[in-house]
Amino acid sequence: MATPAIAPPKKLDPSPRPDMDKAIEELHAHAQKWLEVPLERKIHYLWRAVDLTGQVAQRQVDAAVRALRMNDPAEAWLGGPVIQARVIRLLAESLEEVRRHGTVPISASRVHTRPDGQVKVDVFPTSTLDALQYRGIRAQIWMDRSVTPENLADHVAAQFRDPPTESRVALVLAAGNVPSIGSLDVIHKLFFEGQVVLLKFNPVNEYVAPFQEEVFGELIREGFLRTAYGGGEVGEYLCHHDGIDEIHITGSNITHDIIVFGPGEEGAAAKARNEPRLKKRITSELGNVSPVIVYPGQWSEGDLDYHAENVATQMTQNGGFNCNAAKVLVVHEDWPQREAFLERLGKLLASLEPRHAYYPGAEQRWERYTSAHDNPKSFGEKKPGEVPPTLLLGLDPTKKDTLAFTNESWCAVTGVTALPGEDGAEFLDNAVGFANETLFGTLNAEILIDPRSQKALGPRLEDAISKLRYGTVTTNHWPAVAFGFGTTTWGAFPGHTLDDIQSGIGVVHNTLLFNKPEKSVIYCPFRASPKPPWFVTHRNAAAVAKRATSMEVKPSFLKLPGIIINALRG
Repeated sequence: MATPAIAPPKKLDPSPRPDMDKAIEELHAHAQKWLEVPLERKIHYLWRAVDLTGQVAQRQVDAAVRALRMNDPAEAWLGGPVIQARVIRLLAESLEEVRRHGTVPISASRVHTRPDGQVKVDVFPTSTLDALQYRGIRAQIWMDRSVTPENLADHVAAQFRDPPTESRVALVLAAGNVPSIGSLDVIHKLFFEGQVVLLKFNPVNEYVAPFQEEVFGELIREGFLRTAYGGGEVGEYLCHHDGIDEIHITGSNITHDIIVFGPGEEGAAAKARNEPRLKKRITSELGNVSPVIVYPGQWSEGDLDYHAENVATQMTQNGGFNCNAAKVLVVHEDWPQREAFLERLGKLLASLEPRHAYYPGAEQRWERYTSAHDNPKSFGEKKPGEVPPTLLLGLDPTKKDTLAFTNESWCAVTGVTALPGEDGAEFLDNAVGFANETLFGTLNAEILIDPRSQKALGPRLEDAISKLRYGTVTTNHWPAVAFGFGTTTWGAFPGHTLDDIQSGIGVVHNTLLFNKPEKSVIYCPFRASPKPPWFVTHRNAAAVAKRATSMEVKPSFLKLPGIIINALRG
């Protein structure tokens, strides 16, 4: 699909300081009132936001296509209205349960215990419709080790049984890549943590601002939400504003450290001393050098083709500007099909239509990564405004300071490294250790493993998942699904500190309201059918995504045939 030759949306002027001061003053004036708003009224706000998300969806997608010069509007649907409507709807349904029962009831049949005692709770599919749309996919939240089957209920919706009494104003610094991130962070702060919010839009995707202000219009009119625009200078002013009590950051660890400790050598020294210049509570969801561990099985020709599409999607969807993009392929050094798989992946990458590199600095980062590694292979030409998808082949896993291992490239550049192992099980153990100890970040990891190998491994597969220190672990599918399912958590593995932030502190989404999750684990079929609409090779993705938005706004079995028929045309 050719990029439309139409003007992008008009850029927004940075918010003047007096306007921001007034916004913060108004939020403080309403912060206590928000704590006193009846649950029924809060549920109303959520359902209204779901409805309005559907109403603005087409206009928002059109604006995204113009602003980012997108090849396919499907990505604007999937990263925006589909996810936004789903997460808010599921949270509204959970709060309905809290209103009726005082908690979100968790059936005993959904609660399991690992041999080491860790509690797991089935959280997906949430309905028969989910099961029919996402066939064969199931998800669990694995709890903190202090949670037991006996005390699990104490860790569900606890904030509604013992609500906060201190009113607080939170600043949400939205990311510039996925349009639903900022809005869903706002929802988390308001409804999960009980804080009123100032949302600062990112200049990269500020096109979304008027649509989100429409979606959350009631919350704005009643004084519980305010918005601001601008770049780093505006963010700096707000972070240090005395009226801001808490901050939530979505972005890079580099941006986080500048905010918390300051820029340059002085900031680095403050970080080394663990002396943050901000004394406020700061939560965050940051980047990750996301590993894709390829288990050395015996794949068919169709398997090789399918997972070439799977990995290519994780590299290039949204231009590669995703915190969960595949960043290092970890393969067995003696896997007989390794070269065949990489050859198919490369051929597919070369066939994809070039994408506009809309995120600032993408061309410079691409140059940095391709020049810092010995064997880069690009699939396409480097042109102004475009960076070709690139594999960094033959990375030495023993060189822990390799740029591709220690920094997220934030464009469609992915490393490839090979590890030894007497058999697949030993390779998997080595890969888990490599991911945990060498790669930067703890946001998400993936294992590609065929059914025959899963059966042969038995419980050792789950043991490997248990050992992976990541906030989301998936088998056979892009961990981005955890961001979209809603009932799963999204965020880093717990335990980070401000001076060693990795992928952040805290989780969002988590619509079942667990307060002590460790990680989300998602099990997917080795080959999904029909082809998922987020695959960059799907020929009819926009039609599927548009119908999926309608389904998430108001689920109905009558809408299912249209989704499936269009999905089968992919």
